Order: sequence, then structure tokens, then C-alpha cells
Amino acid sequence: MGKKLYVGSLPFEATEDQLRELFEPHGAIDSIRIIMDKFSGRSKGFGFVEFADDDAAQKAIEAVNGKELGGRALVVNEARPEMPRAGGGGYRGGGGGGGFNKGPRKPGGFRRGGPGERW
Repeated sequence: MGKKLYVGSLPFEATEDQLRELFEPHGAIDSIRIIMDKFSGRSKGFGFVEFADDDAAQKAIEAVNGKELGGRALVVNEARPEMPRAGGGGYRGGGGGGGFNKGPRKPGGFRRGGPGERW
């Protein structure tokens, strides 16, 4: 089983080929991925490099962490496991967005009872 590395502080114009040149001397690479913003299509400034061998990944961390690329010092460390994404979104969890003015109205006020009812 390989090890996945987080590579942060990437210049926005960095390419996967540039990352391959930096990391390949340290061992066999399974995959390289720079994370892109889905709306602008621009890099988010971080990515992941996955090594086939744990020892190679450790050597790469030691060699590349702090090294400059495009005028920026790279941050390289072991990637944390991906957390499952929460479904639905919105204020109330499940399926919709909480929003304003939802639910049945009660007489005498906005979503709450009449003048005598306490919150």
C-alpha cells in the first residue's frame, strides 16, 4: 500500500509535470493531482502525490518540504484521510436549506406563538 502526500503552497501556475519532476527522483509515483477550483478553473494552490512505497514517500517529504517552486516554499507532509462529506447541506441537515420564513405560522407573530408565548 502506498502513501499519499499533501503538497501545499503551490504557485497557481504549477503543473502536474512540474510536481512529477520534483518528486520522481525519490521513488515510483502512483498518481499526481493538483486541485482545481471548479468555477474559475484555476489551481487552489495545493495537490496530492501518491507514492507506491512508504519509504520513498518519507524520503520525498524530507527532500521536497521547504523547497522553492515558482518563488514559493512548498509544504509537504502526509495527507490526512479524506473525511466523508455531509449530504444535503443547508441549515437543517438533510435535504433542504434552512432559509428564512419556513414552517407554519402561528397567529400573533413570526413563526412563534402569540404575545404570551415564550421562546
